[in-house]
Amino acid sequence: MMAKDGKNTVKGRVVLKKKNLIDVNDVGASVLDGFYELFGQNISFQLISATHPEDERKSGTLRGKVGNPAILEDWNSSTFTIDELTHEVNFEWNEEIGLPGAVSVKNNHHSEFFLKTITLENVPGHGEVHFICNSWVYPSKRYQKDRVFFSNKAYLPGETPEVLVPFREEELIVLRGNGSGELQEWDRVYDYAFYNDLGDPDNDIDDARPVLGGSSAYPYPRRGRTGRPSTTSDPETESRLPLLKSLDIYVPRDERFVQLKLSDFLGNGFKSILQFIVNELQALDTTYDEFDSFEDVLNTYEGGIKLPEGPLLEKIQKHLPFELLRVISQTDGEGIAKFPMPQIIDEDKSAWRTDEEFAREMLAGVNPVSIRLLEEFPPTSKLDFNVYGNQNSSIKPSHIEKNLDGLTIDEAIKANKLFILDHHDSLMPYVRLINATSTKIYATRTLLFLQKDGTLKPLVIELSLPHPQGDQLGAINTVYTPAEHGVEGSIWQLAKAYVAVNDSGVHQLISHWLNTHCVIEPFVIATNRQLSVLHPIHKLLQPHFRDTMNINAFARQILINCGGILEQTVFPGRYAMEMSSALYKDWVFPDQALPVELVKRGMAVQDSDSPHGLRLLIEDYPYAVDGLEIWFAIKTWVEDYCSFYYKSDEMVQKDTELQLWWKELREKGHGDKKDETWWPKMHTLQDLTETCSTIIWVASALHAAVNFGQYAYAGYLPNRPTLSRRFMPEPNTPEYDELKENPDGVYLKTITAQLQALIGVSLIEILSRHPSEEVYLGQRDDPKWVMDSEALYAFEKFGKKLRDIEEGIVSRNNDETMKNRAGAVKVPYTLLYPTSKEGLTGMGIPNSVSI
Repeated sequence: MMAKDGKNTVKGRVVLKKKNLIDVNDVGASVLDGFYELFGQNISFQLISATHPEDERKSGTLRGKVGNPAILEDWNSSTFTIDELTHEVNFEWNEEIGLPGAVSVKNNHHSEFFLKTITLENVPGHGEVHFICNSWVYPSKRYQKDRVFFSNKAYLPGETPEVLVPFREEELIVLRGNGSGELQEWDRVYDYAFYNDLGDPDNDIDDARPVLGGSSAYPYPRRGRTGRPSTTSDPETESRLPLLKSLDIYVPRDERFVQLKLSDFLGNGFKSILQFIVNELQALDTTYDEFDSFEDVLNTYEGGIKLPEGPLLEKIQKHLPFELLRVISQTDGEGIAKFPMPQIIDEDKSAWRTDEEFAREMLAGVNPVSIRLLEEFPPTSKLDFNVYGNQNSSIKPSHIEKNLDGLTIDEAIKANKLFILDHHDSLMPYVRLINATSTKIYATRTLLFLQKDGTLKPLVIELSLPHPQGDQLGAINTVYTPAEHGVEGSIWQLAKAYVAVNDSGVHQLISHWLNTHCVIEPFVIATNRQLSVLHPIHKLLQPHFRDTMNINAFARQILINCGGILEQTVFPGRYAMEMSSALYKDWVFPDQALPVELVKRGMAVQDSDSPHGLRLLIEDYPYAVDGLEIWFAIKTWVEDYCSFYYKSDEMVQKDTELQLWWKELREKGHGDKKDETWWPKMHTLQDLTETCSTIIWVASALHAAVNFGQYAYAGYLPNRPTLSRRFMPEPNTPEYDELKENPDGVYLKTITAQLQALIGVSLIEILSRHPSEEVYLGQRDDPKWVMDSEALYAFEKFGKKLRDIEEGIVSRNNDETMKNRAGAVKVPYTLLYPTSKEGLTGMGIPNSVSI
């Protein structure tokens, strides 16, 4: 195109969002920006050549030719538009620019704006050139260097056009920061810190919490640095933000939720709930903080619950924002806490209590990653005998032999028929501490038998307590066997409840928080610090990191902190995060790959005659069956993608950014495990593909499997109680007599109390919902996310494979011979169904740990 002055021009389209369209609290932003426009303070763009250098060398470095500034047009014409905006920018172009490889952006306005894409049309000799930005651009006064965005062409470091190398390197230097100072919202710094911001010793000595990370006593993954000053009481503890400023906790702005409605909902909802928990929970009168019956519990979903009038209800109504009231209020105003019907009781209100369902959820519930093959009988403990004494199981052959379909125990073990849900060793070191509070728990072991129809049958539950005279004297074990009627049946139901309490806590703290949210954050940080946006591995992994730092920061502020919602509603209480640190000692990165993890638990064996060389010992294991299909689809996609950019192992070894990324991830991000020998060496293409496949699996499918079924199964608290408040009733006691007379009442008085249940369920509902902006596995925000057609074709093939997997899941769920797919509760296993619609669906695999 020829401009009026005779110069060639290239037309550009800039897609952006104005601040006031995203931030409803700053509706005047565009007005001020429009005022700046009137005085010539505009937004400008300059093309940077990928093929031609500047006329002169600067500081001895060859740099791409920079074009003249081009001004974004018609800013004021769309001040109050509510949509994504497209503006024209006309760039001067000549042969000295050649192929544009980057664009420099300068914002001279008052406010930041969100720059989504820049597209150049008909660049002479090159056609369309596309730049994916997806970044907040603050006023230029906030930056030491102008913002630079690169085209969607992927380059390994050694293949980058020479004139773009300085821009690539300078961008990474900015993102690393200088390691000092308190970070501000406009800072674009990714750096590491310990989990030293969970306690608040300045408020009260009881609010102190150990620093997690940086010690052999409390190893932990690193989180994003905020740089806040330390507390007065403890220089090792970082000061906390006031609850009212929870949404201001620092993460790089581009890591924040794009969907404001969701972020405000999470932040304000959690903040308000926590405020009334902390102030009111301990003062509640226990005579009314109870569900009186299971019918009373059902009112939570069918009719709502009307809490007592008085200060508590006034507090709730005063502090909860509209969005949360909409979730937990009845429309007629007669009660609060009316929730959607959880799937677990939608078809049948009592099937959750059956032994069949109790066992099935270990294979298809919200925590299907803890059950393992029993390889020895009786089960033994790995706890240090010198510290904990004899912690081996007291289960005897007489407890289970009559229920093994005629097999002996040795025969059942050899036939791979016995399985165990073992929460003994992980919890026993904390049982005495926890039971010194109002919570009363046991360390549990549950043995199960694989029946001919493919379902599991519970055989025995062992409840263990530390010896009252000292840990070194070992465990006090009590063994319970199944019963259906009378007081024995009621005791068996309570025994299952204690197991469910253990499993709920392990699920939230380990399977969910530690093994997805927490362990992924160092990968997010290292990727942004060491892999340029031009790097093909950055382009591969970036969608799987979306919103993770933001949701984890909110969690540190209002969920996992001292006195936070997790401590208030899950059984370990103040020891929750400390316990997750203890279990991080067992975390091994390569074991997170699904096939390796299944073999490690004894749920699968190597078998060359089986698909992918792996045979499941329980054929109808929904999580594993669906998960393996997803895993191998991910791995095939990653292999196709990586092998396009890396033609040899030598290319992997010589990739300087990749090697620095992997070194920093091990030595800093997961620094407490830097000396472990199990880390992949990153010397081969196989190392790279296994690593990237594992990262993507954990961030997408594993997180989906342990998160989005929470409301379906735990939304009904009697099925997945989060704490217990009484020990098992003993014969010849008033509690035992009460159990005979009112078994349901005793059950409800034993598990999570009413108010804590309401709080927990309201949060579970929020966490189980998909927002409208969700991007699922096999999808991308921008179809032009990379220029290379081979990579795009491989991604298209991946998407088609996932659609085929969806059809297979539907078919399996309709197969009535697969009894573990839905069970007596008639809840089909859809958690690894790749896509979903918006809302509370119990299906769908988002790309990332985003909620």
